This record gives sequence, C-alpha cells and structure tokens, in this order.
Amino acid sequence: MALDSTTGAQSPTEAGLSRLWNSAISDDVSFLLARANAVSMARTHEALSPFGLKVRSYALLGIAAADTRPSQRELSEFLRLDPSQIVALVDELQSKGLARRQPDPRDRRANVVVATEAGLRLFEEARREVLTAEATWLAELPRETRDRFGRALARLATTDDVS
Repeated sequence: MALDSTTGAQSPTEAGLSRLWNSAISDDVSFLLARANAVSMARTHEALSPFGLKVRSYALLGIAAADTRPSQRELSEFLRLDPSQIVALVDELQSKGLARRQPDPRDRRANVVVATEAGLRLFEEARREVLTAEATWLAELPRETRDRFGRALARLATTDDVS
C-alpha cells in the first residue's frame, strides 16, 4: 500500500479500496476470479502492447501458431467468443500478416486459421513477455501454490459450462 509522501497516510482512493475489501463480496469465489481476471488482463495487455496485440488476438494467434488448424467455429467455442468477434480477430491478424485463412480439408464450406511465419515469430516474442509478466505477478506466491493454482484453473477452464 502506497503512502502519501508528505503526510505518510493512505490516499483517499487507497483507503476507499481497502474499505471495499471488507465487504461481503471479498470472499465470493466468482468475484475473486473475475477480479483476478481483470488484473491479469490489464497486466497482459501491458506486456502485449509493444507487439500490437491484445489478450484475445494473442490467444487466437497462439492457437494458430500451434498448428492445430482450428476452424473459426472451433475458435468461437474454445475462446467463448461470438463468431463475429472471431471473424474480426482473424481479419485483424490477417491484415497484419500474422495469420491467414485456408480451406478446411475436413469441410470445404469452412476455413481454418493458420499462423504465418511472421505470426509464429511474433507469437514467440510476445509469449516470452507474457510469461515474464505472469512470473512477476505471481512471484509472491510459493512455487507449489502457483503450480496448484495453475492446475486448479486448468481444471475449472476445462469443465463443461453451466448454461
């Protein structure tokens, strides 16, 4: 917590935020996940800004870079985004020369998304920065706790949705 350099006291904003953590919501797991996600997204966006990427475009590029050849429909379902958002993300990556659409050999009515050589290189550079930012953010947690936390998140992320 930062203190005012002239008085040694908390700023009104910091005092207000501390007070808010005393509310009933502070132990609500759904709220804590949402708040941690917001903090994570902000930190990741900061790490990705030199690369001209945001979290969603980075995720899509990472999937395409893994040579999984996903269809746009698969990307929509996996990333939990509306198909129109996937179209816009692929269009953005394609306009930057980072990804391209190719006909899906399994379904000629669909396209798959693949990373270009430039996309592969950019993803690798961006990934190093994202992993560094993540390590910095999680550094206060003991290694065993970070590992358990990662496994728990992976398990939650792969469970069926409640609709």
